[in-house]
Amino acid sequence: MKSFSETIRQKIVERANNRCEYCLSSQQYVMGHLQIDHIMPIIKGGMTIEDNLCLACELCNQYKWTKTDGKDPKTGKLVRLFNPRKERWRDNFTWSPEGTEIMGLTPCGRSTVMALRLNNPSSGHGYRSAAYQNICLNQREN
Repeated sequence: MKSFSETIRQKIVERANNRCEYCLSSQQYVMGHLQIDHIMPIIKGGMTIEDNLCLACELCNQYKWTKTDGKDPKTGKLVRLFNPRKERWRDNFTWSPEGTEIMGLTPCGRSTVMALRLNNPSSGHGYRSAAYQNICLNQREN
């Protein structure tokens, strides 16, 4: 496991607002600590620089592992996964009307939902995503 300086870790945590940059789960809803992920894995030439690091929950980090692309379930084409340093979450994903699932809006979003199993109930993402979405809905109403 790669060790990061406390300064780098704090910058990554603050930039991500203390939530997973893939599924948006807040630290308060995940078991264990959010982890620093290499967006482009070191094994594929990625570097340990701020522009290649993001905050991820353990599940997203494990499902992503060394993946950089995935199959778009709509087109069947292999496309790149979401890169939180280069793209905005809301341009690639949205919440279901019930606020319980993350839906991909683009080939990149759809492939990321599938590759990271963002809506797999047995993975635990559903609970955390729903909990986060409820917070967002409550904040909009107040």
